[in-house]
Amino acid sequence: MKNPSCVAANMSAHERKGLAILALTQIAQVTQLSEQQGISRQFIYRQKHMAEQAIDQAFTTNKTEVLFHLPVTPAWIDQLILSLTLICRSSCRGVKELMQGMLGVSVSEGTVHNRLQCAAAQAQAINRAQDLSTIGVGLHDEIFQGSTPVLAGVDAASTYCYLLAAAEHRDSDTWAIHLFDACKQGFNPKHTIADAGQGLRAGQKVALPGTPCHGDVFHIAQQCESLANVLARRAKGAVSRCKVLEQEMIGAKEMGCGNTLSRELALARQAEQQATRLARDVRTLVAWLSHDILALAGPDLAGRRVLFDFIAAELHQREHLDSARIRPVRRALENQRDDLLAFVGVLDAKLGTIAQSSKVSLDLVRDACLLQRKSALSTSYWKRWNQLREKLADKFHGVLDAVVEAMKHIPRASSMVENLNSRLRTYFTLRRQLGTPYLGLLQFFLNHRTFMRSRCPERVGKSPAQLLTGKAHAHWLELLGFTRFQRA
Repeated sequence: MKNPSCVAANMSAHERKGLAILALTQIAQVTQLSEQQGISRQFIYRQKHMAEQAIDQAFTTNKTEVLFHLPVTPAWIDQLILSLTLICRSSCRGVKELMQGMLGVSVSEGTVHNRLQCAAAQAQAINRAQDLSTIGVGLHDEIFQGSTPVLAGVDAASTYCYLLAAAEHRDSDTWAIHLFDACKQGFNPKHTIADAGQGLRAGQKVALPGTPCHGDVFHIAQQCESLANVLARRAKGAVSRCKVLEQEMIGAKEMGCGNTLSRELALARQAEQQATRLARDVRTLVAWLSHDILALAGPDLAGRRVLFDFIAAELHQREHLDSARIRPVRRALENQRDDLLAFVGVLDAKLGTIAQSSKVSLDLVRDACLLQRKSALSTSYWKRWNQLREKLADKFHGVLDAVVEAMKHIPRASSMVENLNSRLRTYFTLRRQLGTPYLGLLQFFLNHRTFMRSRCPERVGKSPAQLLTGKAHAHWLELLGFTRFQRA
């Protein structure tokens, strides 16, 4: 007979755990396990008790348990100040309150300001050292902090911010100076996109002669949409006014004096018809402009110019009905036509290259482009999809993929810089005055902070700087010379 103590001593940890599980689940009686394994019941009870303690400990929440110890050093305090300011968008007073309330550390607002200025000096050096030669399309815009203009420039592909500077003016000289500074870092895009700002465009002609500045379709589309909405509200008001007069006319007729309102009601009905017709026509024209002319997928440049001129001419014919509102929009369309349609020339060139490389007709490639205007859930989309597949045969998928890929890289609006402006406003609201060092720190942080989420999957987990260069970099705190805390 085997010695129970020897058997127990030779059991591995895995075997003892299995024994404890059998005893806990009562699959086998302790006596039965003792006889089968050749060990004492006391040993089995000890393993069972150990397993019960482990389970109790796993399910017991101890709120006072210390998760880990954090070495609070002066350098760590500096990192916390930067993180609170840049990540959490905290004010200097907020940083001071948190330090005192949570850590018992007395930090003045002046100290917070000094720490930010010190980091800003390092950040600006990194900003100036960045190579900007890989930027293909630059997006320019202006944002205001109170009365102070802030000039902004963003790479359309990577969202890298290469220009963020406060200035006293936003004239051509100011824009030219800042663009010259960017050119020293290799900035030489194929073209830029901006709104109709005269100072911005004139400054680019000085700093980047020969570089086209395409029009931003977002601003003109918004301006046209606002016009359509205003006219729709005026038409609705005219309808309401007419209904009120009709009710008053009914009451007047009952009192035998309906003729007193007849002229006023006739004029109101005439105004209602005119306002309703004008609102409907302008809404239709704006829809055509958005869907058929300024949309990415559409006719060639020559065709769009004809349609564009038609829209402007139709607005001109109705301008006398509401000159104060229609005239500015009509003139903006006429003055910006070539700039707004510049993206179509880029699209036409890419479609021509696809047709030549695939050895198919340009019309079929254009049809593949126009197919993207339809919803993939519609019957018409798949009907046209099948027709194209029959015509292109084995080249269909290659042509379609090439067209879709080409369309992805043709920006029409400065949406990225508008997005940057919306993020900057949350920082600007905390400060009445903006200094160049602080903006340089913001520029560095936004360029080296990784995207936690994005509509473009290729951007998730990467920073704009990484997307621009194609190379990974250290955490932004480490780039500023700090050593981040790492749990053991």
